Amino acid sequence: MAWGWAFLPHRVRRNDGSVREVTGAALSYQVHPGHAELIDDVIEWYDSVAAGLERTATPTTAEEFALRRWAAHGFVADAAALGDDGDWTQLNRRDLTDLDQPVLPDGFRFRTADEAGSEAAVQAHVDAWAPSSYTAESYAGVRQTAAYRGDLHVLVEAPDGTMASSAIMWFDRANRTVEFEPVGTHPDYRRLGLARAMMLHGLHLARAAGADHATVVCLGAPGHPRARGLYYGLGFRELSRDAPLIKPLRSP
Repeated sequence: MAWGWAFLPHRVRRNDGSVREVTGAALSYQVHPGHAELIDDVIEWYDSVAAGLERTATPTTAEEFALRRWAAHGFVADAAALGDDGDWTQLNRRDLTDLDQPVLPDGFRFRTADEAGSEAAVQAHVDAWAPSSYTAESYAGVRQTAAYRGDLHVLVEAPDGTMASSAIMWFDRANRTVEFEPVGTHPDYRRLGLARAMMLHGLHLARAAGADHATVVCLGAPGHPRARGLYYGLGFRELSRDAPLIKPLRSP
């Protein structure tokens, strides 16, 4: 009926040799709408496992009861996350009717991870998100998840064979939806319309697989307009947004 996953301090080693230090705690969680009161159990558990650390959480603005309970436990709005360059996200949605046809520049073609292979799929991710901690082992774990399908992991191949753009569509058969995550393009191939074409191609594949709507998350702050502009141009519209919270170290 409810679950929580606390991310405690750790180091993230990237493929360029750099290391990112994560010093605070963060939480992913979900509570069944019919048992909203269980949010208190989740918060109390989080406070216990992350005691002595600065704690963050990201409920959505739609969770009115949960927001009141977070406040009762000493969590406040995270001003830094909510700033013009903040890292809060919004969830966007569109249905799969009236899809435009994708158009690629000459010499580019669509591929899937099943066709291109694991090495190409991993390299496409690393190139788009460098510096990255993503590895062949990371991708092997992705492939074991129930929502992953290699035929819904789409890529764009450049004329020289580089996988210039890529996106995974996570397929939820029960709810007939796909989520694009992540969507990325190699720095040398940006501003060519590849991501737009790839996502349109993906939407057609998703509809053929049985989905009737799609979602994608992007940074929502004014200082991060690019991804939002891409997704809005594809017909996605905001469905919900984060309400980032923080419990400073001074709180018990």
